[in-house]
This record gives sequence, C-alpha cells and structure tokens, in this order.
Amino acid sequence: MIARRPVRHKTSSSVVSDRWDLTHLVKNPLNDLERHLKALDAQVAQVESARPRLQATMASSDFQSILKSTESIAEGSARLGAFAYLWFSENTKNTKARAFKSQVEERLTAVHNRLLFLDLWWQGVDHQNAARLMADAGDLRYYLETIRRYTPHTLSESEEKIINVKNVTGRSAVNTLYDVVTNGLTFTMKIGGMTRTMNREELMSHVRNPKASIRQAAYRELYRVFSTQRDLLGEMYRTLVNDWKAENVELRRFASPIATRNLGNDVPDQAVNALLATCAKNAEIFQTYFKLKAKICKISPMNRYHIYAPHRADTKKYTYVNAVNMVLGAYRGFSPQLADLAEQVLRERHVDGPTRPGKLGGAYCYSVVPGLTPYVMLNFTGEARDIATMAHELGHAVHGMMAKDHSIFTFHSTLPLAETASVFGERILSDTLISNERSKAVRQGLLLSQLDDMYATVLRQAYFIRFEQAAHRMVAEGATGDQLARAYLSELRQQFGKAVRVPDEFQWEWLMIPHLFASPFYCYAYSFGNLLVLALYRMYREQGESFVPKYLDLLATGGSQSPHDILSTLGVDMVSAAFWQSGFDTIKDMVEQLEETLS
Repeated sequence: MIARRPVRHKTSSSVVSDRWDLTHLVKNPLNDLERHLKALDAQVAQVESARPRLQATMASSDFQSILKSTESIAEGSARLGAFAYLWFSENTKNTKARAFKSQVEERLTAVHNRLLFLDLWWQGVDHQNAARLMADAGDLRYYLETIRRYTPHTLSESEEKIINVKNVTGRSAVNTLYDVVTNGLTFTMKIGGMTRTMNREELMSHVRNPKASIRQAAYRELYRVFSTQRDLLGEMYRTLVNDWKAENVELRRFASPIATRNLGNDVPDQAVNALLATCAKNAEIFQTYFKLKAKICKISPMNRYHIYAPHRADTKKYTYVNAVNMVLGAYRGFSPQLADLAEQVLRERHVDGPTRPGKLGGAYCYSVVPGLTPYVMLNFTGEARDIATMAHELGHAVHGMMAKDHSIFTFHSTLPLAETASVFGERILSDTLISNERSKAVRQGLLLSQLDDMYATVLRQAYFIRFEQAAHRMVAEGATGDQLARAYLSELRQQFGKAVRVPDEFQWEWLMIPHLFASPFYCYAYSFGNLLVLALYRMYREQGESFVPKYLDLLATGGSQSPHDILSTLGVDMVSAAFWQSGFDTIKDMVEQLEETLS
C-alpha cells in the first residue's frame, strides 16, 4: 500500500451549495436568445463568405483563420446548447424549458448545416495538401484527422443537411419524449406501515435497503410501473433502432450498427470485440463474488433483488456536506491540484445536488467549453453510493478542467477515455476509505461496495452491449418489444449463471436504461474505462507518487490525440485480450481478499 498524505482539508460552508447557477452560461435566456443567435448568424456568414476562396492549395494562414472562426461559433453554440439541456434537466416537466430546448436545437442545427460545406470540402482535399495544412494546425491536427476519418461514410451536402434537420424532429424528439415519460413516472411503496409516493431516484435508493422485503418490493414496483409503459417505450426503442440502421448501415454503409460508435470513439472493432469477449469469459468471477456476498449478508437463496444488498456496516445515511468533505479529502490525498479543481466546481455553484420531482434521473457532468468550469448534476439521497457518484462526476469535471488549454474541438477526450478520470476518482475515494479503516467488518463492507460497483460498471455494461447487438439484429428482422424483453432476460440469466436467480419481471429492465435509447452502444465505454483504470491504479500502487504527474499529463491531453497514442505512452495495447484480462485479474484478487475476511 502506498503512503498517503494526511488529509487536513476542511471545506467551507460556501462550497456546498446544492443548486447550480446557470447564469455563467446564459443570463436571461428567454430575453437574450435572439441576440445570441444573431451573433452566431453573423459569425457563420463570415465563414460562408470564405467559401469561394477554399482551395486545396490555399495558404495555411488563411485556412487557420477560417478554423479560428469555426472555433468561436462552436463555443457560442456549446453555451446555448448546454444551457438548454441543463435547464431542461432541472425539471423535465417545465414546459418553458422544454420549448426553449427544442428551439435551440432547431436553430443550432441550422447553424451546423450552413457550415457543412467546410467539412465536406476538407474531406475532399488531396493527401499532400491536407498534410501541408495540418502541419501548421497545432492542437487542431487530431480534430482535422477525425473529420477525414469519416470520409467513406459521408453523404452529399444536401443529404447531410436533410439528416441533420430530420434528427431534430426524429431521434432528438423521441429521446426528449422518453425523458419526459420516464422521469414523470411515480411509484408507490409501503414503508413503515405508510404508503409513500416517490420518483424513480427515491425508489432506487430502496434497492439497497437492509431489509430484503423492501428491496424486493422496490424492484417489483419499479418493473410494475415500467411494464405498464412497455408498448410505448418499446415502440420508441424500435423506432430509434430502425432510424440508427437506416442512417448508419444503409445510407452511410457502416459494416454493423456498433461500427458507427467505434469510429466515433476512434477505437478499432478488434479492441471492442476483445473487450466484450473478455468480459463474457470472466462472468464467473462475479458469479463467485455473489455467492460470497450471499454468505456474508446471509441471503438464501441469492436473487437478483438482492445483489446490491448493503453490508451490515454500510447502512449509514450521509449529509451532502459530509459527502463533499469525503470526496475532496480523498482527492487531496492523491493530488492537491485535482482537489482544488473539484472544489472550484462546488465553490462556483456548478453542481445541482438533490433529487426532486421531475428532475432528470441519474447523474452527469457537462464540460461545455475550455476554461469554463463544468456543470455536474447529481440526484443525492444520502446513500453511500451517492458519494461514489459525486467522486465519479467530479472526476469528469477535473478531466475537462485539466484539458482547458486545448481547443473546444480537442479538449473533450474520446468516449472510452472520457471515463478514465471519473472511475479513477471513485477508486481514489474507495482506496482512501479502506486504507483508513481498521475494523474488519467495515473493511469487508467496503470491499463489497467496491465489487458491487465493479459489477455494475464492467460486466453489467458489457452485457448491455451484448443485448444491443442482438436487439438491433432482431428489430431489423421485425421483433416486437416483448420478444426483445425475452432476449434481454436470456442474456441476464446467462450473465448470472446458477449463482443468482433472476425473476421474470427483470425482463423489463432494459426499458429503464436511457443509454440504450439515446446513445446506442455507448455503454462499453464504462467497461473500457473501468478495466483501464484498474490497470492504471495498479501502476499507481506500484509506482507511488511518481505516477501522479504521468496521470495528470494523460488528463491534460484531453482529446488532442487518438486513444491509441495516449495509451501507448503508458504501455497499454487496447487490442490485446491479455490487457483486458489483467483488469479482471485485479477484480479476482479483490474477490479472494473478500473470501479471506470470512476466515
């Protein structure tokens, strides 16, 4: 175990406001929207005026000037788009926020369409002149390479414009409807002899209740309500899958539905195949874990209702202030620089903490533009898991802040590496807590908590992708929502084997996973990021303080290089099954440590 700095940092009460301030993005949205849009229109017109001068042989300085203008347009668009989504997230039932979001999406799509000609021209520049122009592009080189990577899948300018317009009233509208429907659902449960009505975030806190009967009741109520919406949500999903196939497979000629995501992530298909195959191969590790957990938590037989049952030492409720102090303290023990950045997010009131009726479910971090402190949305209910979520989302935030010196086009890392800092933040928190704990029972509980998280963010996410691959194929063949549900249940039972019984109602679980609807094949990024972090964290434990600057450099790179180039500096080969296996070997070591606590 590496030595840790003593944590002496105290957080002032001003740091822990639990509602965010969106005025750093847009001060008067309803009054100033047209002014912001007119400013964008003027900038776009300036770029459009340069269209006749676009030549493969143009001077590099002229090309760089055009790129600078597009950066400014992208920053203005990003601020408006971010405000619209954040305002909507606060309360999905707010009709003004919904109308504003729709209006912004429509107008920004028009802006994007007017600039399409530039990307299409760039894709057609010959290799020699492209190399010449990229030689002087500096931080924008990888961004320019990315545009050209899409050349085989790009359509004509008029076709691209039609798709962009269609997506506003198509995919985007269906996803907004999904959010409105699912975040507006209410659930009722009898707790302590009283019937309570609650939103999904409040209900889900009960799946970690110490009482088995409450855990079971929470899941049954969850799927009872979602199953009543299965026709509507199932039709939404089928529509989105068919849309994805029509655009990406039929029009853009990608080899498979997932290949679209892989190209966007700049991750080779072979790497994703190796990752998913290794996850399926190692499902048995988690099956062994759940058998141990059943013994420790006295659950017989182990059932899918109970996989998140808390350890007897893990039933404490936490205040928001305590959670902030724990997370910042853990970050400071690893890197004072990261702790200062995380504290800045809180101090500037860029976090929306508590759960509320109508609020978007889950949690996210929104890094808008370089140099602007990111925004973090949580649904804090006081559970121990909420503290890990806070550490996770603040990890995303500090990643964006570390990369602030890059362009708006390159400060966001590609999706698989985007989970690096967030998951590393969780590991920092977990390791700090377990290192400072002397009680055997509490250490056992912390190990259980870590392994629960690893299951949820590695194996569970990989099996979402396995389901999606089957579902996209089935929908293309005319499958119904009920047939998709049976396929999901089959994958779930294969995942748990004989170690965990899976009741029939879990066939509706896929209906409540937003990523399956909004971002097909997104979820392997969590498996990728978590297994990568397990390898990086092992390096940290072996190398100690000398590892920290290398890690900070990785974060500061943002998305200015390919994932392959970023990881190769650390000796990581993402195509190697052995690399992914090393992550599972670490998980296996933790399961063995847990088994030792029984002796």
